[in-house]
Amino acid sequence: MNVLRTTSKNTDFEALVALLDADLAKRDGQDHAFYHQFNSIANLKYVVVCYWEEKPVSCGAFKAFEGNSVEIKRMYTLPEYRGKGCASIVLKALEDWAKELGYQSCMLETGKKQPEAIGLYQKNGYVSIENYGQYKGVENSLCFQKTLAKV
Repeated sequence: MNVLRTTSKNTDFEALVALLDADLAKRDGQDHAFYHQFNSIANLKYVVVCYWEEKPVSCGAFKAFEGNSVEIKRMYTLPEYRGKGCASIVLKALEDWAKELGYQSCMLETGKKQPEAIGLYQKNGYVSIENYGQYKGVENSLCFQKTLAKV
């Protein structure tokens, strides 16, 4: 596997996010429009794409959140590549990049209808927190946080 640091202008990232949005539209149903408004990929500066034998198979991004935190966004792995460690590699690459930039923690939101994502975050040391920001009071949302070890 090869990991590329890039931006949201990367066409492989754009293609993976289109698949992510289609998957989320099915899972979230009528709630999809609510979540979609918070998931623009315009101008994301910190994007990671994971390649398996030169094929883009997994992606993720982060953006500054508040204080010394970043928010992990747009995590996705092609279904046929799940369970092979791609998403964990992407998540670790994002965390390492955030640490290099001086951030101390990662926050994220995922949906209750995304058991693969919930398992991924728990497996990688994320702990459940009270829903934050626009996700406060949203029944279908679960929020997580991880403190990053110092570089």
